[in-house]
Amino acid sequence: QVQLVESGGGSVQAGGSLRLSCAASGSFNSVETMGWYRLVPGNQRDLVAEITRAGSTNYVDSVKGRFTISRDNAKNTVYLQMHSLKPDDTAVYYCNAYITEPLVSRPYWGQGTQVTVSS
Repeated sequence: QVQLVESGGGSVQAGGSLRLSCAASGSFNSVETMGWYRLVPGNQRDLVAEITRAGSTNYVDSVKGRFTISRDNAKNTVYLQMHSLKPDDTAVYYCNAYITEPLVSRPYWGQGTQVTVSS
């Protein structure tokens, strides 16, 4: 079974930093694009940042210059380093990965990790 296991959420004051990690485990051929999403009002998951297997990145405008996404392909792990956190960054953050298995390729989601930023 393929799983995405997240870690690193927590509570921090405005201006602080947190680092999220997400590791893919199980039986699969490769992990393609990996990304981080956050749950916004209306129960919609909005993209925060994503990174291709080759290392190309994409960020939502509101986090550019503050967040950095990176990955370790050998460990099938993606990271989100968050600096200068704002109360508006408070959300449940979800890891997403497009995984190629022996018979199918499809997206997987992590369980979510809470990030709370207090003013």
